[in-house]
Amino acid sequence: MAKYTREQIEYAVRSKGYKYFKDTQEKGFDVNIIGIRNSKTKNRVTNAFDDTITISYKDFNNEWHYHEYNCTTDPGTHWVENLLNSDGVAILKPGQYRSSHKIGLHQGKYEALRQQKPLKVYRDGDMDNEYDLLEENVKEGIYGINIHRATARAGGKSSRVDKWSAGCQVIAANDDFNELMDICRKASNIWGNSFTYTLIESADIS
Repeated sequence: MAKYTREQIEYAVRSKGYKYFKDTQEKGFDVNIIGIRNSKTKNRVTNAFDDTITISYKDFNNEWHYHEYNCTTDPGTHWVENLLNSDGVAILKPGQYRSSHKIGLHQGKYEALRQQKPLKVYRDGDMDNEYDLLEENVKEGIYGINIHRATARAGGKSSRVDKWSAGCQVIAANDDFNELMDICRKASNIWGNSFTYTLIESADIS
């Protein structure tokens, strides 16, 4: 059962002054990829897929479609405790990042949505069990903050984040990720290989 409706997502996105793509040219598959970080967990490192990625778009008949997937928008415990970067682990800062991703290989292995433009991240280097989301620790750059899957097992779904995310936006279920990518490939054929990613918080949704 869906946590949200497409209309709730659109309202939340537009309320922040962000662009919500409505396919005014009626070409189809003008996609909105929206991440929703779970506000209830506050800054705790849960190591769980307790966030949501949604994708919404109009089809060739100008009818809306909406899908949502369990994911993490935060790094897992492993990379919080074992830093890859001396500045600290990366936590993507909420915001709208226009044309931020494209279809490309994740770690050279399989097609995912790969970061192509700078993103803003919080850097947390104290290796405790809380994310330190401090403005003075915000960095901007190309950090490989991709949108990819966890388990590669067909029909499988990961329950713990662990090493799956060092800052990437990671979908728990293999089938969910494949569905997202199928939609994005159709969108790419029409609009070009460039995707906007928007990250909001569940508290933003009424």
